[in-house]
Amino acid sequence: MVTPAPSLPKDFAQLSLTEAAELLAARKLPPVESWHPEREGDSAMEIRADGSWFHEGGRINRPAMVKLFSTILRREPDGGHVLVTPAEKLSIAIEDTPFRAVEMKSEGTGEARKLVFRLDTDDLVMAGPDHPLRFGSDADNPDPRLHVRGAIGNGLEARIDRALYYEIVELALAESAEPLAIWSNGARFPLVDA
Repeated sequence: MVTPAPSLPKDFAQLSLTEAAELLAARKLPPVESWHPEREGDSAMEIRADGSWFHEGGRINRPAMVKLFSTILRREPDGGHVLVTPAEKLSIAIEDTPFRAVEMKSEGTGEARKLVFRLDTDDLVMAGPDHPLRFGSDADNPDPRLHVRGAIGNGLEARIDRALYYEIVELALAESAEPLAIWSNGARFPLVDA
C-alpha cells in the first residue's frame, strides 16, 4: 500500500536544515520505476500549469488525495506521464510540470550553500547533483525547474515559482560569480543554461 507524504511537523520556514535533511532521509516512495503492469488505461486526470489536479474535469480538493497520487507518478521514456501501481498503469495529462516549488530555505554561502525546496505536495527536495536546478537558455525568459525524481533529463520536475526564482537570483548576485550561478549541496547551477 502507498501512503501519502506526511504533513510537515511544523511550518517549513521554522525547519532547520538538519530537520529538513532528516525528513528527506525518512521519506520512502514506492518503487514505481520497477513496476511494469500489463493493464493500461487513461486515468481521466490532469495536472494543470498552476499545479491543481483534476479528475474528469472536476478539481481534486483533498490534499491527501493529491499527495497520494503524486507518490505513484512516473514519467515514461516517451515523455508521457502515468500513475502506476503493481496492477495498472494509467496515463495522466500534465500541462507544464507535475510539481511546483512553493517555498525555499537557503543555508550557507557559495559552495557550502544548501537549498531545500518545499513542493506543493509538501515533499522536500534538496537541490544538488541528484536534484539539479536548471533555468533555461534564454536569460530574458527564464524557465526555472528543479529535478524531483526519476531519470535526470526525463524525470519529474517542479516549476520554481517566480518569487523563489528572484530569491535565487538575489543570492547569486550577492556572491558576484561570473557567469551568474547558484550553488547547492556541492553542485553549481548556472542561471542561464549553456
